[in-house]
Amino acid sequence: MNTARYEEKGIPEGYEINDLAKEDAWRMFRIIGEMVSGFDRLSGIEPAVTIYGSARVKAGDPLYETTVELGYELGKLDFSIVTGGGPGLMEAANRGAYEAGVTSVGLNIELPEEQSPNLYSTLTISFDHFFARKVMLAKYATAFVAMPGGIGTLDELTEILCLIQTHKMKPFPVILYDSNYWSGLLEWLRATTLDGGFISEEDLGLLVVCDDVQEVVKTVSEWYEKQRIPMKRAIARTGHPGRKTRARRVSHRKMNEESPE
Repeated sequence: MNTARYEEKGIPEGYEINDLAKEDAWRMFRIIGEMVSGFDRLSGIEPAVTIYGSARVKAGDPLYETTVELGYELGKLDFSIVTGGGPGLMEAANRGAYEAGVTSVGLNIELPEEQSPNLYSTLTISFDHFFARKVMLAKYATAFVAMPGGIGTLDELTEILCLIQTHKMKPFPVILYDSNYWSGLLEWLRATTLDGGFISEEDLGLLVVCDDVQEVVKTVSEWYEKQRIPMKRAIARTGHPGRKTRARRVSHRKMNEESPE
């Protein structure tokens, strides 16, 4: 792997996960400290909504302004807003919460390419370890909103879906904002993974697509108050599931033929 661009920026070589060794057991105390600090400082922020999204969207962009509005409207209903604490759409969501006068949580991560906490977080916690931070992003949320974003947003989104699928976390609405942005992912989930039998319809049962701030607010508030999702489920927008691919059908047939009676 070419590390020239990191060297140019003065970023030291070395990768945290790869550099872990049995002699680094002391690092466990640091991880425990991050978890204890997170639980202690975030206790009592409920109800809260975690908002994910790109760090690269600038103030003035329509998507940035929409995210400010979303944080503000949810804040008016007394939901705390939790983000990754960085710039872009994280900043926008924190800004909306700040303007609404509710708790605006920024869970910042220390990165080689430095990410500074945004100025609109009223409660900021910095983490060295992604997994400790991810627990805090998930632990206190009543709902999750994924605004358009990149690899980090996809990582956080799929982890939440996996935690719900495996019953490691209570089922909460997982909202995708902007159907145009997420349509490719949804079509792949339906036509490839669902129709291929790699996931079940229930796995995506709480995935909702919204194109309007008020749709998001309605979905969050009705789930919190009535445990009901008023908007159309995302999977219903992409067609009818249940068809297996030819490769999967052949595989299942061979297994049945080879299995003993």
